[in-house]
Amino acid sequence: MSTLTCGFIGLGLIGGSIAKAIRLHLPSARLLAYDINFTSLELAKKERVIDEICSGIDASFGSCDYLFLCAPVSYNADNLLTLKKFLSPDTILTDVGSVKTGIHRQIEELHLQAQFIGGHPMAGSERFGYQNAKTSLLENAYYILTPSGIVPTEKIDHYRSLVETIGAIPLVLSYEEHDYVTAAISHLPHVIAASLVNLVKNSDSADGVMKMIAAGGFKDITRIASSSPDMWQQICLTNADNISKLLRTYIQYLGVLADNIDNHAGDSLYRFFDSARNYRESFISAPNGPIKAEYVFTVDIADKPGAIAAIASLLAMHDVSIKNIGINHNRELAEGALRIEFYDQNTFTRAMTVMTEHGYKLHTR
Repeated sequence: MSTLTCGFIGLGLIGGSIAKAIRLHLPSARLLAYDINFTSLELAKKERVIDEICSGIDASFGSCDYLFLCAPVSYNADNLLTLKKFLSPDTILTDVGSVKTGIHRQIEELHLQAQFIGGHPMAGSERFGYQNAKTSLLENAYYILTPSGIVPTEKIDHYRSLVETIGAIPLVLSYEEHDYVTAAISHLPHVIAASLVNLVKNSDSADGVMKMIAAGGFKDITRIASSSPDMWQQICLTNADNISKLLRTYIQYLGVLADNIDNHAGDSLYRFFDSARNYRESFISAPNGPIKAEYVFTVDIADKPGAIAAIASLLAMHDVSIKNIGINHNRELAEGALRIEFYDQNTFTRAMTVMTEHGYKLHTR
């Protein structure tokens, strides 16, 4: 059996995380990469994540079984034009973008449909760059595959198997369905979060009372508004039809809600909140989804000197790393006086065990 060879054009957060996952789960694989950031390539080579640094998009990529396009979407057209003359027909060509229509149309124009399977690992981080890539980023994350209409079933099966091997969950969709689904569960929520923040910003008093008390529930539901404006500008432009359609439906929905509030329609308002609560509670936990999960609990503590230090010391003694810690000033949607955030599910679970065993009352809502 020949050695699996994977190439990466772009080695940032997502490309680097895929490469690290392949290296962990398929240690004999041969990995090569090109990126305009040579420092990232040198670090990946030093860490033995990749075997070969490519100086450009050249014949080195002709031997790849899989070729991941991980550069920014705006580079794809030029990169594909350069790449086409070096591609083997046996290579599975893929990308990692969060919008698929554009890349599929480019692939059709270049007549590369027979070997293209779009890819979208639905995982991310508020950080970026290879230096923040990690194997665990893909664990239990949905990894959507959008094969072209003529790509052989055998290639789809091989790619699905690779995704499972690196710890992600493959899901095959058409690229049209992918863009509509992600517009609803990822793109529109970012637009709404940003609009809520701007609404408060523009409605606030001169002394900033709204900003001062915008903690608790408001801060939680608008957390994703802190994402990169450059990235979300591009997503809105490249998935405009789907986002606009859903946004206009949402605006109509808000109009009905406003009417119910104006008319004091108690039964309708109850059904509105009850329906949302029931549907929300039915969600499957997906910590690495498109809207990144937080691993947070709040804890009741006594109002006395040393209370916070005691908790920090307790967790440190049990080798539990804290990502962030702070006083919960607003108790609107959360109980507990101290809010503690962790890096991942395992650390979060260990911390809960330690704290409850030592008599602390925790709240995870």
